Amino acid sequence: MALRLSTGLRNALLDRKASAVNLKVGATFSFESGTGTDGRDRIVDSGTGVAGFIRRDVLTIAGSANNNGVYEIIAVAAGYLEVAAGALTAEAAGGTVILAGAQGGSFVDLFRNCVLDVYSGTQPATADSGETGIKLLSVTLSSGAFTGGSPTNGINFGEVSSGVLHQEAGEVWSGVGLADGTAGWCRCYGNDYILGESGVAIRFDGAVSTSGAQFNMTNTAVTSGGITTVDAVSLTLPSS
Repeated sequence: MALRLSTGLRNALLDRKASAVNLKVGATFSFESGTGTDGRDRIVDSGTGVAGFIRRDVLTIAGSANNNGVYEIIAVAAGYLEVAAGALTAEAAGGTVILAGAQGGSFVDLFRNCVLDVYSGTQPATADSGETGIKLLSVTLSSGAFTGGSPTNGINFGEVSSGVLHQEAGEVWSGVGLADGTAGWCRCYGNDYILGESGVAIRFDGAVSTSGAQFNMTNTAVTSGGITTVDAVSLTLPSS
């Protein structure tokens, strides 16, 4: 089955601007060099925390004595952000510093905290069409409950290599079977999770199989109440 992009997704890929997603202002930010995971640098907040920033956000720092600039967030945890090793200069908290996050219009950004629904039967003619077949399961982070518009339990795509996009390393993509049936196709929805016929929804349709498809599952025979896992994702952008 073909990889089919919705009109909304194609429009967004062609002209979606970067947007601000978080802003923190305070005098509780300090900067550490080499203290993070695998020697990464850290921005530590002893105040209200850095909740709201997401891995791979673009982070702009202003007001710092030594570290003003633009960085990619590699990891987020309670009380700190990590950026690339060697990016920051050690600096104690004290002066007022601004941290501003942003996300662009890349495919990965457009599908931050998304959800993947698996259906029986044959995929529709376009990704703008309404869903066909029986919905067999929703694939989320470790089978957690997902609500459109909330980041909780959404799944993410990861790094790109040689024109191929894979799932985020370390994430478990799985879902609880809603009905018995054989997986025939799937639809990946942006975080807003717009169902039905739509010319603006950001989503795409793809193939499911045990190997060689865009989404490869442990088993295409879905059982109601059972757990099905997506083990590998391979979305290829053709060179021509």
